Formats: sequence, C-alpha cells, structure tokens
Amino acid sequence: MPSAPTSSIKPVAPLADETAAYTEQIKQLKRELLLKQFELDTVLGVAHDMTTRDHTVDELYHMLRLTLQGQRNVVQLLLFAREEEGFRARIALGCDLIEAEKMSLSEHLLAGGVTQPQAVEDLHLGSDWDRYELVIPILRQSQVVAYVFVGGLRNDFDRQQLIPFLGSLANTLIGAVENRRLQAQRVADAAVRKEIEIAQGVQALLFPRQLPNDGHLVIERSYVPHTEVGGDYYDVVEIDADRLLLCVADVSGKGVPASLLMSNFQAGLRTLLRQGVELATIVPELNHLLFRNSGGEKFITAFLGIYDRRTRCLRYVNAGHNDPLLITDDGAVQTLTHGTVMLGIMEELPLLRVGEVEIPSHSLLLLYTDGLTEVFDADNNEFGEEGVLAVLQRNRYLPLPKLHQELLSSINAFSAHNSQFADDVTILSCRFK
Repeated sequence: MPSAPTSSIKPVAPLADETAAYTEQIKQLKRELLLKQFELDTVLGVAHDMTTRDHTVDELYHMLRLTLQGQRNVVQLLLFAREEEGFRARIALGCDLIEAEKMSLSEHLLAGGVTQPQAVEDLHLGSDWDRYELVIPILRQSQVVAYVFVGGLRNDFDRQQLIPFLGSLANTLIGAVENRRLQAQRVADAAVRKEIEIAQGVQALLFPRQLPNDGHLVIERSYVPHTEVGGDYYDVVEIDADRLLLCVADVSGKGVPASLLMSNFQAGLRTLLRQGVELATIVPELNHLLFRNSGGEKFITAFLGIYDRRTRCLRYVNAGHNDPLLITDDGAVQTLTHGTVMLGIMEELPLLRVGEVEIPSHSLLLLYTDGLTEVFDADNNEFGEEGVLAVLQRNRYLPLPKLHQELLSSINAFSAHNSQFADDVTILSCRFK
C-alpha cells in the first residue's frame, strides 16, 4: 500500500509567541521613547523658562520643585546646593523643607567627595536618611555643586531612568542659579563702580586747583590714596590779600559716605571763612555741623591754620590731628599741638585752644595725615614722626616737589608691604620766604 502523504504544515504556536514578544518589545521601546521624549521636553521647557525670564533664585528653586512634583516616579527627594556658607537644603519632596534643613551631610559629602551616583546606605548618614536610596551628585567644572537624594524608587528601571533625568534638571537649575547670581554680582559691581566714580568726582572738587607761590611763600601738596576713594582732604583758601587758610583733614571711613561728609566739612568751612569769623568760632561750628550730619558715628581729625603775610603770624587749631612740624632755618623743630579733640564725636567740644606762632624767614611747615607715619617695617617698627623728621632734616632745602618725593620714597623703602600703605598719604608743605 502506498504510504500516507506527509503534511508540509508546521506548528504555528512558536511563531505566534515570537510575534507577541516582538510586539511587546516594540511597545516597550515606544514607551521608553515616549518617556525619553517627555523627559527631554521637560528639561528643555524648564531650561527655557529659567533662562528667558527674570526669576529670582528662590523662584528658580520653586519652579524645579513644581516640575518634580509632577513626576510620578519621584516620591522622596532632597536637593542640597552649595552656597557661600556651605551646602543648604533648597528643595524637599515628601518632607517639609524646614525638616530637611536640619539634616546634616557628612564631612565626606561636604568636601565634595561623592562624584558618582551612589547608594545612600553606603554613606552611613544615620537613621534620618533611611527613606532615601540614591544620591546623585551634580558637577560643574569637576566640582560638586549640588546633591540630589532620591527615595521611594519602585524598581531598577526607575533608578536608571531617574539618574540622567534628575541630573539634567538639577544641572539646568544650578546653571540658571549661577547665572542669576553672576548677573546680580555684575549689577552690584556696577553700582560700586558708580559709587566710586561719584566719590572720586566729589573728592576732585574738594581739592584746590592752584596753590600760592608768591613773594611770601610757596606751597606744594602730594596725595596718595590707599584705595580708589580715600578719606584725606587738604585745602588752601585765600581769605583776602594778606591771609590764607591751610587745612589738612582725615575723615573716618572711605567711599561715598566719607567723601560726602568731607564735602559738608569743606562747604561749612568755606562758608564760615566768607563770613569773616575767627578760628575760635569756625571750629565749634564745624564740629556741630559734622555731629548733626553723622550723629557721632563718624569723625574728622583736622588741622586748620590761618597765616597772615603781613604779621608772619600763624593762628591754628589742631583738632585731634597729627602735629604739623615747623622747622626753622637753624634746624629747630616746633610741633603745633594746641587745639581740641577730633570733630564730630560729641555735640559740644569740651575744650578749645587757638595756638599762635610767629613764622621766621626761611622756615618750613609740614602738614600731613597719619598715612605718612603709620608705616611699619618687617619687625613692626613704625616709621613715625621721628622718621619724618629725619628726612626733613636731611632734605629741608630741597625744592618742595623733590622733598615730597624723598618722603614718599623713604616710607616706601621702610615699609614691609612694598608701597602698599595701610592708609592714604597726604602731604601739604609750605616754605616761607
């Protein structure tokens, strides 16, 4: 008998299983693709909102918090950002931010020692951190600038998906925060530069443009500010054909407040001079003006002297200032000490004595601020009045510009700080003929 024909039809069950598995794989890839697209859109959207609008730093953190709240896989999350004072909790999900701020990072974390995603349990942070499973460090220029702690992860898939997603979001946030802070710093720096320009302009208006050089005397000045805007002031005012005022002063503080206070001092001084009043009235009035304007919080040391060309008499008041040095032709030295306390620290001056001295021919008078004497060498020895006198004794017959150069060169050579003086240096010298 002929054998039965063999069937050529194969079983279909294995092919159906392969098709179903392939279909499920395609669906899974689509889900992952959609998730990736969603994550990319989220990151791009957050980046756009953070960079195109003028948000404050707190608003930037709030924006990211709202974004993270909408992620179903984010259950527990803390973001610690590095700030000037150290790492600080800025975002908390699943707990209160005040509670998060009480949680302490280890010294290893504070030092930026975790640079790769790591299990929190391996860090041995204590029971407060049990709810968190993963820490994601955020790096910028190889430095850790933030940590993201995540908890409540359901599976390894969530873990692997969240690491790049949260890292991208946090990087976007930290970049926006840094840019906002840099922008704020630029605004602050511009304000400081503007303040310096104003103060420099005010200060330039205070100084006399021309100094007397006639048959009776010649005057020279040097001014070396310690900072861009110093607190020293000098003035020479021709009161009338015979009399002129010599003034050197030093205001406490620097910058615009100091320059404005000094401008008040100068305006008051010149107003009183125009009224023809004497030093015994000028000085108390200036003290009252300064006290009224600063409330005793700032003060001015000053030397004011009025020289009469006819009588060769110098009447002066030293208000807590460095004693001017008067050197006569025979080398004798006299310090001008009479006066009162510094101006502006109390409403009424406790005492006032107007000094008077006759100026011999060929005498040299040196007025200066404490920046000339308060210079120290490597052994902390002060240049002091003795150092100034030594230079004057050797060089008192030099032309005044040369004499000033010698004084400045001497303190520069003496200083242990290579011409970086601790204060402004002002020199006002007068040679009487």
